[in-house]
Amino acid sequence: MDNSQEAIVSWCREYLANLLEVPVETIGPAADFDRLGIDSALAVALLIDVEDRYGVDLSPEDLYENPTLDAVAALVREQSARNVA
Repeated sequence: MDNSQEAIVSWCREYLANLLEVPVETIGPAADFDRLGIDSALAVALLIDVEDRYGVDLSPEDLYENPTLDAVAALVREQSARNVA
């Protein structure tokens, strides 16, 4: 699996586009989750699926502290690198 920043962001964009029922192009990697209309239930769904897909352990606070797809992808990459080391 590709754990590059771009691949993680791309997967998250497609995931959220499906959940929100919007075109993937409307979800920018730097858009704030609040601005995208992601409520706590959607955030938890994203969190669980990101954990399952990338084998990381995230908390809900991680999404609040990293409220964009770019920031989440960076966090996932950081945790993935720690898991490998």
